[in-house]
Amino acid sequence: MELILKQDVQNLGFKDDVVNVKNGYGRNFLIPQGFAHLATASAKKVLAENLKQRAHKEAKVVSDAQALAEALKAIEIKIYAKAGGEKLFGSITNIDIAEALAKGGQEVERKFITSGIVKRTGKYTASVRLHRDVVVELSYEIIAEKA
Repeated sequence: MELILKQDVQNLGFKDDVVNVKNGYGRNFLIPQGFAHLATASAKKVLAENLKQRAHKEAKVVSDAQALAEALKAIEIKIYAKAGGEKLFGSITNIDIAEALAKGGQEVERKFITSGIVKRTGKYTASVRLHRDVVVELSYEIIAEKA
């Protein structure tokens, strides 16, 4: 079943992408939730025209995202957490990374950060999706707090 996405869908595609999915997934989840609509011939023509008109606006959005990416790379992220040896009392997630970026002066929504759950001290990397074409790899360090 061919569908046009109305918004970004995790692990499937971005807004205005034409995707192929199984019939049940499209009919029972994507269409009723308002995430997609059928990709008929006329809908594809309308989509192509809209994308052509938005192309120059998109270039500015991409350049802004790349500027933000360079600013994020310049930030040195150190997260302090309580730990017993190397093992943390708790875990570090996207929320903690978003807070560390906010302290560094750059606001990024936590849903765009992908890092996984970290339970030990050390150096790690997280990917931040600023735009469908701009993904930044950030390195961060988790340090045990001094008692």
